[in-house]
Amino acid sequence: MIIVKSFSESCRKEWDVFALGSPSSSLFHLTGWKDAVETVFGHKPHYIMAERDGKITGILPLFEVKSRLFGHALTSVPFGVYGGISAQDAESHRVLERSARILAEAIGVNYLELRDVDSPGATEEANGAEEIPAGMNKDGWISKGLYVTFKKPILETVDTNFEAIPRKQRRMIRQGMKLDLTSRVGRLEDLEEFYRIYARNVRDLGSPVFPISFFRTLMKNFGDSFILSVWKGGEMVAGVLTFIYKDTLMPYYGGGLREYFEFAINDFMYWELLKWGCENGYRVFDFGRSKKDTGSYHFKRHWGFEPAELDYRYYLVRSKEMPNVSPVNPKYRLFVNLWKRLPFPVANWLGPKLVRGIP
Repeated sequence: MIIVKSFSESCRKEWDVFALGSPSSSLFHLTGWKDAVETVFGHKPHYIMAERDGKITGILPLFEVKSRLFGHALTSVPFGVYGGISAQDAESHRVLERSARILAEAIGVNYLELRDVDSPGATEEANGAEEIPAGMNKDGWISKGLYVTFKKPILETVDTNFEAIPRKQRRMIRQGMKLDLTSRVGRLEDLEEFYRIYARNVRDLGSPVFPISFFRTLMKNFGDSFILSVWKGGEMVAGVLTFIYKDTLMPYYGGGLREYFEFAINDFMYWELLKWGCENGYRVFDFGRSKKDTGSYHFKRHWGFEPAELDYRYYLVRSKEMPNVSPVNPKYRLFVNLWKRLPFPVANWLGPKLVRGIP
């Protein structure tokens, strides 16, 4: 018999052991992510787990996110690419899914969102599609279909990895090499300079920036995380905060100074990171999430990565339609354009106050 329990500190180690051993878990299932989101943003966690005979058979990290601008959501997980249910069997998956829906209705959120790595026990799509709205299955879940992720094996040698990159992209990497760019791997000592670049980058894209305390907390919670930075003439011009999850390298928060784009700083940066991963024995390069047909989507395809659609599902509680808080939503076009024009100090001050409410 399967029972569902709430997370408690006494089961922290067992939770993380399960996450690290499950193929349907991710870095964002680990309690280090929970602690960072809870500490920095104050969102309330509702972590639940399935047990059979006293052993964990499934986990589901959930956070309640409240915002006057973006509504009231129960999501797995905020600020994470992956999340959702991680279960070792279909029954545990179904029990956790049902429990999440009951919890969402009891709290009275607008909607429940699961960013599943995969759905081994998810309910089957309904027959009789003429009676069910497009994208919705028989149990009321709606699929989004906006995001894809890019993953690729890291090959055994630096040379084979380089040759596996399409020719045009190799040319861009060589351009950076010829222009005397250098890279280095650092940790908290490089965070403030990296943050300055990252904050400028997201302002230029029209998005509010995370507080630096979030990055600092994540780097403390995930002790093997690091910043790979690119330097030109003694100045840091690009950087990427990178996480490690088992055998996978995950460049997650990255940015570069636009005035140095002509030096192919981003191309050089990701090659240096891929090379570092190869030299240090990692097996998978996770290039992360992108929205379909955006600039980052095409940039990653130029590296020879193929997109895999992410299974983001919504269960509507009070909402009447699927939420869309993406910056590509025409509803936010004016906001995005105005944000790009904000003076950098203003954007840097206001951004962390707004971003906490974006699930």
